Amino acid sequence: MTIGIVAFGPHAGLAVFKALQAVERVARGSIGGYASFVAVTADAVLRHETQRGGTGTLFTAGESTGLDPDPATAAARLAGVMSSGPDRPEPLAQFTPAAAGVGLVTGHRLPNMPGADGMPLNSAALDLMRGGTDAPEAVDRVLDGNPGADAGLIAGSLVGAVYARNSDRVMQRPDLGQARRVAGGSVVAILHNAIRPVAPLADLAAEVALDVMLRRGESDGEIEVRAGTPVVAGSENRVLVGPELVATEIQTSDGRLVTGRWNCAAIYLGARVVQDGTDLGATMTEPNMIVENGRVVSMSGQEVLRVGFRKRDEAD
Repeated sequence: MTIGIVAFGPHAGLAVFKALQAVERVARGSIGGYASFVAVTADAVLRHETQRGGTGTLFTAGESTGLDPDPATAAARLAGVMSSGPDRPEPLAQFTPAAAGVGLVTGHRLPNMPGADGMPLNSAALDLMRGGTDAPEAVDRVLDGNPGADAGLIAGSLVGAVYARNSDRVMQRPDLGQARRVAGGSVVAILHNAIRPVAPLADLAAEVALDVMLRRGESDGEIEVRAGTPVVAGSENRVLVGPELVATEIQTSDGRLVTGRWNCAAIYLGARVVQDGTDLGATMTEPNMIVENGRVVSMSGQEVLRVGFRKRDEAD
């Protein structure tokens, strides 16, 4: 039972929500019921919860359900969730203790159960963090002192430390999923059990969260490409554009494309977009193109098409 997700980075609140939503759409088992969601800022703890319906009922407005997080929650740089089947003991906040200016702790299995000192494991880890202990050490100290606990913990701090670990007892289970990703200053960690298929779910959720935080799929601008644009051989894949970001020349490293008729990707994924010698970024898509005798005939069946690009230091 349960999945725990913590993310730190731009729009971590939205990232955690989308990661859980993705798991709900493909998984079976202990999922789609309760969700205890928390976002943490320097000044506030933003909580949202539901007993049934998972992400479908976590954020509502009037008669509408199935909404994305509100702007403040979505934009938080640290967020976490614990979710499983329906109808867990109240208050649901017991599953995701958090402190403004410090961080949060979530997990899977039963991280709210008392440890050897009588304090809930997740609250004990958060108390250590309040006292200045970093997230990894806080989790290790709690679980080292409670090897028989039926719990895994994920702690996240506002300085960007995110750490997940299972207890010795939980590590013996055959149904565990776990993932951690770090990229571009963003971090996501996931633990789950009793949700299938086991192997791919944590990886899927982690990649979805990173897509949100790293803005994968979002463009910084668009160029316009028209039928008749010249296609020439070059040492690298580039698109030269004029002052209105209209393509004036497509350069391809595949020299075959400049003669004869081809169904091809003359504008290759990641091609540099260059304007007056300035590198504007890299293309994010590659239209299916018909090129004949060094000229564009069509792109994805169109004679005019817009192609998004990302700034070079942010492009995938």
